Amino acid sequence: MKTKAQKQEELKKGNELFEKSGVLVLTDFTKVPAEDLRRLRKELKQAGANFLVIKKRLLGVLLKEKGIDFNVKQFASSVGTVFSSKGLEEISAPIFKFFSTLGGPENKDKDSSIKKILGGYDLKNKSFIEAKQVVMIGQLPSREVLLGQLFGMLASPIRSFLYLLKEKASAQGGSASG
Repeated sequence: MKTKAQKQEELKKGNELFEKSGVLVLTDFTKVPAEDLRRLRKELKQAGANFLVIKKRLLGVLLKEKGIDFNVKQFASSVGTVFSSKGLEEISAPIFKFFSTLGGPENKDKDSSIKKILGGYDLKNKSFIEAKQVVMIGQLPSREVLLGQLFGMLASPIRSFLYLLKEKASAQGGSASG
């Protein structure tokens, strides 16, 4: 059991991360090996986010201090909190990738691993984000891939039209000479 000083220190760290954050993503870390949690922390650090294990009661106190009415105790499991200054669309992908690959590439129980994503909270708009939405956004390809796909969709009709013109010109040129 943590002492009052340890709890205050944990709350202080949570406050510091909260001040820099725009989005919180809540995850269930029960039965996740310590080595995997270190890997998650490292991946999130590279993405510009921090993973903090904080007791649900302390997280509730932290949110209440910030004027956010959200019941963290609705989750039956232990809650790990991802604090991110970036948007949900940037941070949900590494979280989704981590939980979908939990247990290795031959993970047969992928759905239960993804269910460890409990949801999120948009601090700017003060609104809860359902777990399904966090997972859906996490599955989207990167911005660069989406822009490439959009460019391909826009260029495709033009390419087809140019192909038709080329074939028509070659068909007319071939029959006139014969």
